[in-house]
Amino acid sequence: MFDLVLSRAGDMVHVKSIVDHWHAIYPGGQHSAFTAVQPSIIWIYLMKEHFAAIIQSIGEDLQRPGLLDTPSRAAKAFEYLTKGYNQTLDEVINNALFPSDSNEMIVVKDIELYSMCEHHLLPFIGKAHVAYIPTGKVLGLSKVARIVDMYARRLQIQEQLTTQVASTIESVTGAAGVGVIVEAKHMCMMMRGVEKQNSVMKTSAMLGHFRTNQATRTEFLSLVN
Repeated sequence: MFDLVLSRAGDMVHVKSIVDHWHAIYPGGQHSAFTAVQPSIIWIYLMKEHFAAIIQSIGEDLQRPGLLDTPSRAAKAFEYLTKGYNQTLDEVINNALFPSDSNEMIVVKDIELYSMCEHHLLPFIGKAHVAYIPTGKVLGLSKVARIVDMYARRLQIQEQLTTQVASTIESVTGAAGVGVIVEAKHMCMMMRGVEKQNSVMKTSAMLGHFRTNQATRTEFLSLVN
């Protein structure tokens, strides 16, 4: 029997145990050899076990029909909701940076985003508006949205998400300026705590010309409002 130490969770599990449970998580998956087990499968297995413990701790019966597969479903869902940890900027951009003579503002508005509050592990949902002034290179249109998604699909606070998107766009494109506005509703404020249903949080990050030039900032705000 081979043991595998998983430092991320501080757990030690038997690889064979993970393989034995693989079919329960991914029906039809190949598991003929221990080496076929990918790290993501291991983390999903661990999350499955922890979700089961959480459900039991609130007094629920894991054997009732509605909950039989809930730990597996929750583990796979959580892996998807935090998939940004497994993405790199190079993979997301995929060489979609193109030469351009344009030096006018480029705006991509109303980019839907779904993220998880790192304080309560509850969703916040909203949209991002991204603008930049190119200096010889432009980013493929979909890549702007993919950059937003990469950072949103992590445990986040909205303030940090906003600045991460802005600084990344600036570093990738070498833009003369970048502006990012994020507006979102937070379930941690709506479903619990003060339970305010109509509150919207807005954050902004202004870099380069967007910070130093009032006219540039005003143009951006007028285009997204």
